[in-house]
Order: sequence, then structure tokens, then C-alpha cells
Amino acid sequence: MDFVTARLENGRYFRVLTLVDQYTRECLALDPAFSMNGVKVATCLDSVVADRGLPKSIRVDNGTEFQSRAMDEWAYRHGVQLDFIRPGKPVENGLIESFNGRLMDECLNVHLFWTIEDAKEKLVAWQVDYNQNRPHGSLGQLTPNEYAERARKQERMWPLEGEILKV
Repeated sequence: MDFVTARLENGRYFRVLTLVDQYTRECLALDPAFSMNGVKVATCLDSVVADRGLPKSIRVDNGTEFQSRAMDEWAYRHGVQLDFIRPGKPVENGLIESFNGRLMDECLNVHLFWTIEDAKEKLVAWQVDYNQNRPHGSLGQLTPNEYAERARKQERMWPLEGEILKV
């Protein structure tokens, strides 16, 4: 989870919260807003969790939004570990940094954004394309959605850790 900054055509800056699943490479959220705090991040996470379930941990940098009381409470309430990278070491969160570079190059630096709603629409379209139409070499040339679907099917075939397989 991280942020990128972009701006509207009128010059006003906005931030985009980016959330990527490290295992499936799926982009789970692109949430643009003029200001972002821990409460807004937690709200975004709640909507993702409603669809996907809870992760064991979330890797984040040391930004104030992620170190906020709201995020600490959210993580504690849901039993999710916030895995903070070391200050000044963005390479420890390399997947999201690479993703953010791609998002900037292919979407934020290409489109004109007239309103925050316009930005949201264009980001959603890019997210759908990224998840459904782009094969990744690291995923065996599957799209993130295809890889996630295969992973979910395989999980159903095997017992969870510590669970006894009933035949």
C-alpha cells in the first residue's frame, strides 16, 4: 500500500492510494482524494476486505497516514499486522513502487483529469485493464485475475494449515 500524487487540469493536486496484493499482483484499490488520512485509508481497506477477506499483513512505508491512530485501531480490530518498511528504504516495498511507476507512466501521466470523479473513472478503467487483460511474466503469463482464480481453486483442493483432511 502506498500513495502517488497527480493533479487535475486546474493545477490542484490529489493523491491516489494504491493497494496491490503481493501474491496475485492484483490491484485491489486505486482511491483518489484531495487529502488522505488514516481514517480514509481504513475506510478504503474496509471496502476491499468486504470483497476479499482479511490479509495477514499489509506492507506500508512510514507515512503519517499509515502510522495514524485510525490505522493502528483498524489493524488491531481486524488482527492484521502492519509491516512497516525501514525509513528511507523504499526498495523493501519494491512491488508497490514498481506498480506505482507503471501507474504513473501508463495512466496518470497520459490522461487529463478534470475532476476527482473523472480521475476515479479513468483509474477504475486502468485498474480493470491491469487486472483482467495484462499477462505478467512473474505469474506464468497469466493476468492477475486469472492467477488469483487458479490460486483460489487450488486452496479449495487442499486443507488449510492445521486442518485435517476429511475423506
